[in-house]
Amino acid sequence: MIIFDLRCASQGHVFEAWFGSTEEFEAQRSAGLVACPICGAADVDKAPMAPRVGAKGNASGELPAEAVKAALAGMAEAQKKLLETSEHVGDRFPDEARAIHLGEAEARAIHGRASAADAESLRDEGIPIAPLPFDVPDPGTEN
Repeated sequence: MIIFDLRCASQGHVFEAWFGSTEEFEAQRSAGLVACPICGAADVDKAPMAPRVGAKGNASGELPAEAVKAALAGMAEAQKKLLETSEHVGDRFPDEARAIHLGEAEARAIHGRASAADAESLRDEGIPIAPLPFDVPDPGTEN
């Protein structure tokens, strides 16, 4: 696995992502599968990054595949637990988050969908939101 520093062209947000190779990154980016986790922009490219300096000795510095799988499984489990204790509000997410923040709706954990522009607007208003690491199907459409 390779960790790339990525940057969205629209806002300049820098974030890390893991790929099997440079070719895999390019293929996923071309297919529209890579997006900024902060603003949702799909116009993402590799950011300048310092070379990785390995540990002293013969260690490669790369994580074993099992460790990567375990980390992803842990993230999936954490998201599952968060979803179990939050309310799905679908496309109403921006309005519900704003209403909760302003005290116009009951304070509670929610999740749903927001466009990149809506997410940026919520953050600009000081409303704490964060993207989930994995897609969330609408209730009733799960496999």
